[in-house]
Amino acid sequence: MPGDFPRPDTRHPVCLPDGTAHESTVFLRAAIRHPRIEVGDYSYASADSPSADWAERLAPYLYDFSPERLIIGKYCQIAHGVEFITASANHRRDGFSTFPFAIFGGAATEGVPRPSMPGPGPDTVVGHDVWLGRNARVLAGARIGSGAIIGAGAVVTGEVPPYAVMAGNPARCIRRRFGAPTIDRLLKIAWWDWPVDRVLAHEAAICGFDLPTLERAAAG
Repeated sequence: MPGDFPRPDTRHPVCLPDGTAHESTVFLRAAIRHPRIEVGDYSYASADSPSADWAERLAPYLYDFSPERLIIGKYCQIAHGVEFITASANHRRDGFSTFPFAIFGGAATEGVPRPSMPGPGPDTVVGHDVWLGRNARVLAGARIGSGAIIGAGAVVTGEVPPYAVMAGNPARCIRRRFGAPTIDRLLKIAWWDWPVDRVLAHEAAICGFDLPTLERAAAG
């Protein structure tokens, strides 16, 4: 593998010139042990300072007992300050008050949930090869398509198309990275599902603009 590319279960995959590990960059699969978070191979987070609990830093309202999940695909890139505001952060907003009386004590009656608690919310899903810029916020139930770029400070809700560039609050699609035919071909190629040796062998085509080479590699 070129340059002894690190395994996906390596906690600190970046080595500094002095030979020490960059402790503020982690492959998330190695750094997170949380029953409600799923992360694909080689997705990483990089921050201004190390964290003892990357799950809490990225998804502070996702608890072990939360009904929803946070699902992050392969080869995602997560900058400093990105937060996933998952469904367990929600309050009821369909009545007169949003106040969460239940979290401050008092048992449910005969197993009936307290009326101030909202029902279970949706999963939050990030596709493959998604770049989330500094201080972006991804709200509960967002579904980000593969290849998307989320701009710094963007607040993402709802569906994000594959290979979209999103910016603003609320985030809007300012453009698609490629035309629809190219996006369709890229999604069929799905290079993120290849063995990493094949990915690295075709690094130039993946990071460049060589669809024919990628399609031949996918067919092989």
